[in-house]
Amino acid sequence: MEDVVPIRRALLSVTDKRGLIELARALSERGVHLLASGGTRTALVDAGLDVTEVSAYTGQPEILGGRVKTLHPKLHGGILARRDHADDLAALEAQGIEPIDLVVVNLYPFESTIAKPGVTFEEAVENIVIGGPSLIRGAAKNHPFVAVLTDPDQYPTLLDQLQTGGGTTLAFRRDLARAVFEQTARYDRMIADYLGRTLVGDAEAPFPATIAPTFIRRNVLRYGENPHQRAALYAEPSPVGPNLVTARIRHGKELSYNNLLDLDSALRIVRMFEEPAAVVLKHNNPCGGATTGSISDAFELAYEGDPVSAFGGIVGLNRRVDRATAERLCVPGRFIEAIVAPGFDDDAFGLLTTKPSWKNSVRLLDLGAPLGPGTSPVGFDFRRIEGGLLVQDWDMVEEEPAKGRVATRREPTADELVGLNFAWRICQSVKSNAIVLAKGTQLVGVGAGQMSRLDSVKIAVDKAGDRAKGAVLASDAFFPFRDGPDVAAKAGVTALIQPGGSKRDDETITACDEQGLAMVLTGRRHFRH
Repeated sequence: MEDVVPIRRALLSVTDKRGLIELARALSERGVHLLASGGTRTALVDAGLDVTEVSAYTGQPEILGGRVKTLHPKLHGGILARRDHADDLAALEAQGIEPIDLVVVNLYPFESTIAKPGVTFEEAVENIVIGGPSLIRGAAKNHPFVAVLTDPDQYPTLLDQLQTGGGTTLAFRRDLARAVFEQTARYDRMIADYLGRTLVGDAEAPFPATIAPTFIRRNVLRYGENPHQRAALYAEPSPVGPNLVTARIRHGKELSYNNLLDLDSALRIVRMFEEPAAVVLKHNNPCGGATTGSISDAFELAYEGDPVSAFGGIVGLNRRVDRATAERLCVPGRFIEAIVAPGFDDDAFGLLTTKPSWKNSVRLLDLGAPLGPGTSPVGFDFRRIEGGLLVQDWDMVEEEPAKGRVATRREPTADELVGLNFAWRICQSVKSNAIVLAKGTQLVGVGAGQMSRLDSVKIAVDKAGDRAKGAVLASDAFFPFRDGPDVAAKAGVTALIQPGGSKRDDETITACDEQGLAMVLTGRRHFRH
């Protein structure tokens, strides 16, 4: 097997024509014989290049409305023949087949077809490509002798290899072959998922019999949750934004594994609110959060929720960072690890990257798109366990949770309803057992991740201090006993929101009635393990 293989004949058939003319012209100037079909040949001929039509070479015109045009032995034989097998070469000669040393094919994106509004099942099926995958799989299988390009970004490397070495190296061809099988695996998975959704229906079988999620490595991280763990960030093939994968890192040190987890949680919280919203996260739990009339005021209220815990925290905002917000972020004594937002005004960006002592380290992530309740995650939520994978729907908060059943004699006031709606949304992102105290639309106390719900109430009340008086409380799951509401009432909490469903709900309701509390039961739990 030769390491460097020259290119004498190339087959081109592409939908993405970026860089096509430049590539073909460079090949032609090196004496490479070009074969092409359909729109690719038209584009090359229009550019003044000498190209042989595939059907003219094979002697077989396209049939079945273009369904069959490259499925021919003269093409696949030329691609698959092993140059070091005498029998293969003899077969080519007997059939009048010339070896093909380079295949340039990219597949029509099936996902673009099924994403079109109103696309029919028949239209989708008609856009399942057969010839293209066959060509590139054949070339990838025979990579010891054949190079295969499936992405215009690969063209410069090929041309550089031809310029410096006169042909493609084995290492390059192996890398190209790997890229082919990764692409065809994604392509087939996409089709299988579409057929599963369309033919079976989400209501009948939302989870396919087999699942093979495909993610593309974006970058290797410095380390994982701890310095001795290796880690990397992978992206969905076509991530639906705004999200951290599509966000632009405009400033700061490289993001860590833990930064990304915290930033994702911050993003999930602030995207739930229509009004200006801010959240401060620490160790994947919100320690502060608020909504109000301006994003600068929302941040200030969020930071004041627990300024001790907020030191070194992650900030999420659902509005562009303006000068006023940047000034509050830069108050002396405040240290922020990272900020994610839909954008940064120029003067705010300048202030954040020059004024604070942490100017060189703060990470600024620009989502590049508006953020609000209409930007919910899609697909499934995955979590690995040893030997398997857990798959579930994303946990989405009810549109108006405080419209649940009022179980107590006293109805919540209008102000309490506002607080309950806010607290319930925040509570959904707190590690269970989760208790959240809010005063208006400001987070004032959080109890997270405790084995006892009562302990979570005590921690939240302790964090709130005097601010617990007149506050409302959200619990991500039911109270198994009345002790939690009793502690909350003693601290001055006036209204509660929780799923209900405990066999002792009557005791909890009685406790609230005895102490004049209002309580709403949503009927929906929001555990976050």
